[in-house]
Amino acid sequence: MKAILATRYGGPEVLQLKEVAKPNPKANEILIKVRATTVTAGDFRMRSFTVPPLLWLPARIALGMTKPKQPIFGMELAGDVEAVGKDVTRFKVGDQVFASTLTENFGAYAQYKSLPEGGMVAIKPANLTYEEAAALPIGATTALRLLRKGPIQRGQKVLIYGASGSVGTYAVQLARYFGAEVTGVCSTANLDLVKSLGADFVLDYTKDDFLSRGERYDGVYDTVAKLPKPEALKALAPNGTYVTMARLDSKESMQNLLFIKELIEAGKLKVVIDRRYPLEQMAEAHRYVDTGRKKGNVVISVGHDDVR
Repeated sequence: MKAILATRYGGPEVLQLKEVAKPNPKANEILIKVRATTVTAGDFRMRSFTVPPLLWLPARIALGMTKPKQPIFGMELAGDVEAVGKDVTRFKVGDQVFASTLTENFGAYAQYKSLPEGGMVAIKPANLTYEEAAALPIGATTALRLLRKGPIQRGQKVLIYGASGSVGTYAVQLARYFGAEVTGVCSTANLDLVKSLGADFVLDYTKDDFLSRGERYDGVYDTVAKLPKPEALKALAPNGTYVTMARLDSKESMQNLLFIKELIEAGKLKVVIDRRYPLEQMAEAHRYVDTGRKKGNVVISVGHDDVR
């Protein structure tokens, strides 16, 4: 099968299209024929090894000291169940699924991926394409955990910093769903996008010094880990809460994934896709994400001609 491998850390050029062995599902696993995956900020950090100094050694130990232990990146996917292990009961061949591979050794940058049936995998929302569904498991559930850590409450005034990214676009919509008054902060090019997602107010961080406007928020949510706490505190109301991606754990929950699926199927949440690339152009997709200008999600379509 075709897969994108990173045999060393570095720029997008380290990502190479290779032929590798197709996985065989174990007794408790399903084999997924991957139709779509994504390029997340996490994929960028893994490839370039861009991590805070304090996390450098732990990350190297976890991911690989001199080169990636798992050369096939990719944290989320959507596709079809190709085969099931003998003990599998939740899924059957032909099911359309979407999944996170965050705790399953990544591996979504390939034509096939085996996952345990008890992992973060569920039936794909019926009203989404594979590309849209692939962009849900990480960004949407992360936004949900970020807001719940506040915790967000109906009637609150909240500020979403980085409102046009993958986590940010979901956070704006979820905050509105939970009944908050939402102010989104983004760049000039993304003001209309964030407004269209339901933000009550949108601020341009390149022009507006939102910390000096005198507004106070019950919650300030930093979705890009770039808003220092001393600065965020200037915009907080008494007893307000500051939550940042920089201190959010990566613990996943099937309950959260299914909650997101329900919102999607009810038309309460939508997926923002900026650009689409074929698997063969993975390096180019990474180059675009490296610019830091993506809106919502960058998705990868995975073809299946002459698969071995």
